[in-house]
Amino acid sequence: MSGGGRHARRRGMSAGRRTAALLVTAGLVATGAGAVGLALTRHPDFPQAVALQALPVPTGPIEAAPATGAPAVAEPVSLVIPSIGVTTSLVHLGLTSSGALQVPSSTTVAGWYTGSPRPGAVGSAVIAGHIDSVIGPGIFYRLSQLQRGDRVYVRRADGTLAAFEVTQVQSYAKDDFPTSAVYGPVPDPELRLITCGGTFDYSTRSYLSNTVVYAAETG
Repeated sequence: MSGGGRHARRRGMSAGRRTAALLVTAGLVATGAGAVGLALTRHPDFPQAVALQALPVPTGPIEAAPATGAPAVAEPVSLVIPSIGVTTSLVHLGLTSSGALQVPSSTTVAGWYTGSPRPGAVGSAVIAGHIDSVIGPGIFYRLSQLQRGDRVYVRRADGTLAAFEVTQVQSYAKDDFPTSAVYGPVPDPELRLITCGGTFDYSTRSYLSNTVVYAAETG
């Protein structure tokens, strides 16, 4: 092969590599966009970690139903909600010094409230996440789009999987939050997914409502 032919071939291979790299990058960007939904809602004056600070929580751990002799389940480590494209690891959440529910430090992950039962154990396990921030959608941006019958999966530290089915999706004004219904004891393993919702109040830089998804463990 002539020198000109070899140079042309090298130029073609280099262009091919650049094209492949661009396609891979585009694929990663598309995947990331799908994980949080296509529509982007941004609030320029919205601090990253205020979305759930006003969320009411009970004083102390959530009361569980009396033990039934069932073995203890492992701690949750990740959450998957296929119908709205959510896949996230789970951080631990406690209470702030003022008694409010802590929020995840990142809007890209959800958190399990350690004062609630572990998902799959008897009682109402609570998982919370941000709806959005100044940089765009949060992990629970599409939570309100869930419908009755949708599945929710929680992977636990021992590799087991807890499967839940959505029973209802509700929106509550923050000054009328049904604490007992959300956090109260139940006789079976259930799950509560919580984020903010409703109208965004620019004067307080917070949402006026909370979205709560109720789910029950499937057989």
